[in-house]
Amino acid sequence: MLRGILAALIALPCAGAALAADLSSATLVEKGSLTYGVAASFAPFEFQKDSKPVGFDIDMIEALSKKLGAEAKPMNMDFQGLIPALQSGRIDIINSAMYINPKRAEQVDFSSPYYTADQAVVALNDSDYADAASLEDLKGATFGVQIGTTSLDAVNEVIQPDNDPRVFQNSNDVVSALKQRQVDAVVVDTPTALYLTAAQVPDGTIVGEFPAPGGDEWGALLAKDSSLTGCVSAAVDELKSSGELDKIQQQWINSAGGVKELQ
Repeated sequence: MLRGILAALIALPCAGAALAADLSSATLVEKGSLTYGVAASFAPFEFQKDSKPVGFDIDMIEALSKKLGAEAKPMNMDFQGLIPALQSGRIDIINSAMYINPKRAEQVDFSSPYYTADQAVVALNDSDYADAASLEDLKGATFGVQIGTTSLDAVNEVIQPDNDPRVFQNSNDVVSALKQRQVDAVVVDTPTALYLTAAQVPDGTIVGEFPAPGGDEWGALLAKDSSLTGCVSAAVDELKSSGELDKIQQQWINSAGGVKELQ
């Protein structure tokens, strides 16, 4: 079903040639610019540095905008406000670590995928759950997750713990809850888990990883039936085939090799 959704979206027409889109004929927030929405509190994908958003998704959307002959202009906002902002015309595109899934595809268009990630469980080294060998071993844990994310779906649908997860507004609050022992463990995507345990929670450990429900591919989001969807997908594909996207990924994201799989 998901592949069918993607095929239909990628086939949508776009303004001008695929890799040299004439944005002057498109309805944009600002002529000649691609105004993108991002929730810059999700390192290493998007976070604030010197009052500016930086990270994997930021470099990716800047490279994509260049392919389309536009200037990338960020609009930082709460994660939950991204899709409403897109639907109301405040932004042209979202590039903020969002999974492609059928539920979201009812509201928006997705570009072709630009990244794939599993979900990972992070606990403190001295936690009762640090050495869990399976998803079953995690049933008794209280998890922390960010609202509106696939990580929340992963906890509820895959782990199905005995205790309701604690839901937080942003990823910084999720990390704080773990460090302050308000929760037993948190669930984030695997690259973020690697970053957390290396930089933000040095006394934390990655318990293991598991596939996300409904797919684990990320895409850029555009308004439903947008004339730019095909162009954006073509630009993503070109970034992948040229190796440019891989270079951006290597700059910001460590390899997930060696992380134990939880079943």
